[in-house]
Amino acid sequence: MLLVLAGLVSQQEISSSNSTLPSAKVEESVADRETTKTQVSQLANANNRFGFNLFSQIQTNEPAENIAISPNSIAIALAMARRGTNGETLAEMTTALELDSLDSSSIDANYLKLIETLQNADPNVKLAIANSLWVDQDFTLKEEFINDAKQFYLAEVSNLDFGDSQAVNIINQWVAKNTNDKIPQIVDSLSAEDVLYLINAIYFKGSWSNKFDPEATTEAPFYSDPDSSQPHQMMNQQGDYRYYENDRFQAVRIPYGKKQELGMYIFLPQETSDLQTFNQQLNLNNWQEWLSQMRSRPGNITIPRFELEYESDLQDVLSALGIKSLFSASQADFSAMSDQKVAVDRIKHKTVIEVNEEGTEAAAVTSIGIRVTSVEPENIPFKMNVNRPFFFAIRDDITNSILFIGNLVEPSL
Repeated sequence: MLLVLAGLVSQQEISSSNSTLPSAKVEESVADRETTKTQVSQLANANNRFGFNLFSQIQTNEPAENIAISPNSIAIALAMARRGTNGETLAEMTTALELDSLDSSSIDANYLKLIETLQNADPNVKLAIANSLWVDQDFTLKEEFINDAKQFYLAEVSNLDFGDSQAVNIINQWVAKNTNDKIPQIVDSLSAEDVLYLINAIYFKGSWSNKFDPEATTEAPFYSDPDSSQPHQMMNQQGDYRYYENDRFQAVRIPYGKKQELGMYIFLPQETSDLQTFNQQLNLNNWQEWLSQMRSRPGNITIPRFELEYESDLQDVLSALGIKSLFSASQADFSAMSDQKVAVDRIKHKTVIEVNEEGTEAAAVTSIGIRVTSVEPENIPFKMNVNRPFFFAIRDDITNSILFIGNLVEPSL
């Protein structure tokens, strides 16, 4: 039997009543908002730094493969689990998530603000973030942990009989619903030792601010490596774009929506370099420097239509980043979550991205299973033909949050 303890909490509109406050309180409210904005920006940068660290580990193991992850999805799922930890497990997760320099008392509240801000999309962009806790009916979570998951992560909390053959279907139906059916499944099976699943789902659908003309799409070669190519549908467009070029790569931003607050960033290594070399230079400091160099310029861009699906178990890469005790039956400390001894058995992440003339549709799911233990002149038009492996990112420029990042080595669609 499914017992829903709390429905999915949606973002609520909060009306302002500053006009009725004394002037001193108005000033304090403005100051508080500025503080919150700063803290959310710091949290977004922490998520981005963690995301680049994670991506570096993954692409080192898969240098010639298509990769796509959502740093936000993974960070939010881990942060929700972090709320239930203490001791060494808490310390490891805090460090790996790059949260050490942040005010520990406001981290979870700032995740709430970040989620709410990201979901405040313009009419041409849909961005939905959903969290859920799926609890075996014979396992007891502490009330404070449940309340915090609801309050700070807007989590839906459900009790399930994990021994019921329909339990897997129920969880996967939630995943499919919250990714608009882009990801129909994240859980394959439940074992007798499984007691809890923490799941984050992110769904993004954005129309280009200036859509590509389908009649301008032509078949042209895409070079997965310098010595081999395959014909592929390549989209073409002219316009003004934020652009940057150096001797290592070309970079362009293609905006979404009317407000153009979100955009896809494409980094194309020069023909004298390659994607692996670019990835070795990819970190938050370089990323911020490269973006600061981008300027509006007229140009012509050719990019592939593509569809990318990527799935990964993250235990090894997270362990390499220092999260070790989380997976240890003897060392994991989830005492803030439950009085029972538990450890994380597996962390799965799945991302699906489709890019076409209309825009981009993308979804990502992170599942944490817990079980009991046993510079160019700006007026000169540029030309950028993305016909070889490249790096891409979808970023919200208001919070600076990177929603998706990936390598495309061989497109399909």
